[in-house]
Amino acid sequence: MKATHRQEAKGGGAHEESWLKRLDWSVVGLVLAVKAVLLVYAAHAFHLLANFRIQTFYGWLEIWNRWDTPHYLDIARDGYLTTGDQRLWIVFYPLYPWLVRVFSWLTAGDYLVAALLVSGVSSVAAALLLQRLALFDETEGVARRAVWFMLIFPTSYFLHIGYTESLFLALCLGSFVAARKERWLAAGLLGALAGLARVNGLLLIPALAAEAFMQWRSNDRRFNPQWLWIGLTSLGLACYLLLNKYVTGDAFAFQKILREHWHKKLSWPWLGIRGVAGGIWRPDAAEAQMVGVQELIFIALGFVAIVWCWRELRPSYAIWATLNWLLLTSTSFVLSSPRYVFTMFPIYFLFARLASARPVWGGVITVWSLLYLALFVGQFVQGRWAF
Repeated sequence: MKATHRQEAKGGGAHEESWLKRLDWSVVGLVLAVKAVLLVYAAHAFHLLANFRIQTFYGWLEIWNRWDTPHYLDIARDGYLTTGDQRLWIVFYPLYPWLVRVFSWLTAGDYLVAALLVSGVSSVAAALLLQRLALFDETEGVARRAVWFMLIFPTSYFLHIGYTESLFLALCLGSFVAARKERWLAAGLLGALAGLARVNGLLLIPALAAEAFMQWRSNDRRFNPQWLWIGLTSLGLACYLLLNKYVTGDAFAFQKILREHWHKKLSWPWLGIRGVAGGIWRPDAAEAQMVGVQELIFIALGFVAIVWCWRELRPSYAIWATLNWLLLTSTSFVLSSPRYVFTMFPIYFLFARLASARPVWGGVITVWSLLYLALFVGQFVQGRWAF
């Protein structure tokens, strides 16, 4: 089966079916079903926990317009500004709000619905690409389990709302799939777009370089000039720096704002983690749980996954997981690690392998994921901090 999938992945020309026929519609259906359940559950949770009745279906959508989402909608509507609070939004990368603006033409100028559509399309693409990437090395059963664990991860609700997670994951997974197919121009272009969505996109360069090295080693150590397309990935960050320069006159304006407003600057990982550990002792129990305990749990999960990746998975996947973990912890103020760990997609391959080998552990992971997904969703839709 693995060989067949490799042949299909590298095949082309007249032998390839249309992309519509090749879609796994059961995966598409699963994503849409999970999305529908989350939407209904969130509305019911809001009714119970906030003790406030939502009067319209649009209200079911508005309860997701929290935290970073309004900032992306501001950018989509007004662009980047240099006055008022919106001058701070330069720290948010532009690809997602630009796409929201494009989709707003389909939604009669409703930017919230446009954001949900962008995330909806991207979440379907991310699930399909995760399965596609898994099938290069895994059985179909493991690949399907990997998709399942991604869709029920405790912070997987960010796939479906006005955040960059779904778009970023789809672009990164697409870049890896293209690299595995030895389509390096596509890998570089998708990597550039990922870099225009989030700073983590730049981490694709060493990960893709590791993939190229593996292919070099298995191909009689012959250099393939197509590997140079990996360099295109840096264009995402370059465009973002140019945007900073155009809007503010300073290509690194975002760094100053992150430092002054969000108290973020580069730091050793152990210093950032130590700060998170201090959050456990905050006097407010709920705050201590969310910015202390849960942050530490997911930082630890990410670290365990890194060690596991280096033992079990391809070096390119291990490099991706390692660098993402270091990026989220190498700051003076570590925050939102449960959301950032979510984009470390090799975790889902590891969960799927463990569940296939030991079904009991698959059940444990599923129960843990669903319980905390419900908990975090209930927090988020009330406007409380949930990463």
